[in-house]
Amino acid sequence: MNPMLKDMTDFIFLENEPEKSDIIFIPGSGYGALSLTASDLWKRGFAPYILPSGRFSILEKGFSGSADGILPKNGTGFPTECAYHRELLIENGVSESAILTEDKAAYTYENAIYSKQVTDALGLKIKKAIICCQAFHARRCRLYYELLYPETQFLICPTVTQDISRNNWYLDDGKIDRVLGEIERCGSQFHDIVKELHP
Repeated sequence: MNPMLKDMTDFIFLENEPEKSDIIFIPGSGYGALSLTASDLWKRGFAPYILPSGRFSILEKGFSGSADGILPKNGTGFPTECAYHRELLIENGVSESAILTEDKAAYTYENAIYSKQVTDALGLKIKKAIICCQAFHARRCRLYYELLYPETQFLICPTVTQDISRNNWYLDDGKIDRVLGEIERCGSQFHDIVKELHP
């Protein structure tokens, strides 16, 4: 691989082996595959809780439904991303008592902000956490969650969605635009945050 492409790939596409953690986070998304990944990790005992986050995208007027065709058997109409993922988690064997919920967030930073409010309100000490996100969204997710949970070790257990992976993103114009857009957002969305951290 071209060295420049390798650097970009390694920056965006983070992935860790799962370890015993305090919680599994699912940042807002209409991709049900994220819940399948999280369900599997929960059933394998990697964390006692799962926290799906999200109302719907700030660009949308409501939750438009599954983006990948993965639907719960007992319904198709859900008011929020959180409700959609909660139903999928239950259907895939996760205990209702293990599912925490956050249904206000409209973008990634808010996913982290409001998830922190939920865990703080419950008095949960998050020393280690797993993030189940879209593969190309991994870096930005981790940056935002690290900002809100500065003492927490994060492990990324991503899911390939939209057929965008570390092995093919640079082979298609649309995929290139999506991944480079993530790199741009990792700069453009953090100007004020970095200045506040280092005045």
